[in-house]
Amino acid sequence: MAKILVIHGPNLNLLGQRETDVYGTATLNSINQKLSSLTEEKKMNCICFQSNHEGEIVDQIQQAQGNVHFIIINPAAYTHTSVAIRDALLAIHIPFIEIHLSNLYKRELFRHHSYLSDIAYGVISGMGAQGYELAMIAAIDYCQHNCI
Repeated sequence: MAKILVIHGPNLNLLGQRETDVYGTATLNSINQKLSSLTEEKKMNCICFQSNHEGEIVDQIQQAQGNVHFIIINPAAYTHTSVAIRDALLAIHIPFIEIHLSNLYKRELFRHHSYLSDIAYGVISGMGAQGYELAMIAAIDYCQHNCI
């Protein structure tokens, strides 16, 4: 059974409460439930993880090696700062999609740079919570064609 890991970075536990004009009103729980439903329909496993701590995210990525077939990651603010997350993703050789609720290119200039985009299987930005669903559809398709 293919396993898809979804990693939510810092402050995403506050979705639906914070800056709804930027991030929308969907909660993290509702996003996770939708993603789990999509994978269950395809007889796959969805593992959702959220942390506000960079080291915990790195640990989760490292633990995915040999256990997970695809990763969807919203690194949030760590997008623009974390060489450690980049290095962890490079080390494990698991394809991943970088996801952002807001369109980074409509925001402050410092948000335009990502340490992950150039090594990602794909990037989805600016589609709100629906972006997670699009990423999961792509991950499922990848796993159906490339995983045992």
